[in-house]
Amino acid sequence: MNAERAARAALSAVAEPGDAFLNRIIDHCGAEGALDTIRTGRPPDGLGLGEKESARLEHWRIRLVGAAPDQDLAVCAELGGRLICPGDPEWPTTLDDLGGERPYALWLRGPGDLRRSCLHSVAIVGSRAASPYGVHVAAEFAAELADSGWTVISGGALGIDAAAHRGSLAANGPTIPVLANGFDVPYPASNEGLFAEMARRSVLVSESPPGTHPHRLRFLVRNRVIAALSRGTVIVEAEARSGALNTASWARRLNRVVMAVPGHVTSRTSVGAHRLLREEGTLLVTRHEEVIEAVGRIGDDLAPAPQTPVLPRDRLDPVTRSVLESFPSRGTVGPAQLAAKAGVPLSVINAKLGLLAAGGFIERAPAGWRLTPAAKAPPPEPRPSSTTEATPPDT
Repeated sequence: MNAERAARAALSAVAEPGDAFLNRIIDHCGAEGALDTIRTGRPPDGLGLGEKESARLEHWRIRLVGAAPDQDLAVCAELGGRLICPGDPEWPTTLDDLGGERPYALWLRGPGDLRRSCLHSVAIVGSRAASPYGVHVAAEFAAELADSGWTVISGGALGIDAAAHRGSLAANGPTIPVLANGFDVPYPASNEGLFAEMARRSVLVSESPPGTHPHRLRFLVRNRVIAALSRGTVIVEAEARSGALNTASWARRLNRVVMAVPGHVTSRTSVGAHRLLREEGTLLVTRHEEVIEAVGRIGDDLAPAPQTPVLPRDRLDPVTRSVLESFPSRGTVGPAQLAAKAGVPLSVINAKLGLLAAGGFIERAPAGWRLTPAAKAPPPEPRPSSTTEATPPDT
């Protein structure tokens, strides 16, 4: 097993993550055999190579000269990390859904158990250039999901990703970043403190050895791991060209639930999310309960219906309420007019007028009765419970 682990450590250093050709070699002759194939340039029996495959083998052979898997494993251990491979107890079996594009191994840092953490997990991803609205929604969703026992997975980037990680940490919940670089390379640098806190309380995940710096392709490639580890992916904000849309595409390919949060129709950061919502199979979510309903146990994790505010007029008896609703929104009215409009005897009207006046719904005027300003005011919107102060969207 040590030889197998060392071979997979070497493969993760010489090849780009999730290479289907390399995974085909591993399936054919194992990780050690794949490493020997790269070292010698000779394909194993029964595995034919085309011109492109031969060129790729040569590319890997050149990179293998500078690889130092033993040193990578030693540095990993010094930093309190570990390398997990397929078949290990901590290996999430959901990664096998990636087929030929599955990881060769994963470099982890932190006390959290990756497989156990991913059993109830949701990915929250979105735009790096997030609006205050998007940042608030991502943090709020993550905190409430964490309170409900769900792990939040994201990519550790600026904007929506960082807000989701921070929201989960604020609720003392586990949150997992899937990195496009080594777990000891803080990228972006402004999130260094966030990565340190996640490494202390949860677990960092990377397909690349320590010391690996990111490049553009790896940000897209790591999205497949985010989608595979979670039961569903929530897109909070995404521009027309966004890596978050790539994550949603992977989630759909893996038969995971794809969800999106609506934003302003004039907002550039919501163009991609709105495009997803027009596609069949995308669920619109506005509350964390709706996310849990989509990814949780069928019949057990249903989202409660939104509660409407109870107004003072809701507590009136039916006759009194009908008298109140007979008042015009402007101007005054007399008892006889009210009796005719409400279909109630004049004696009842006179009794109800006293009740409504005592309740602050109506008041006397020189020419009759009229609604008070409080009775004409629109009902207040319910204020959701939150762990962070709400930030309204830009208008």
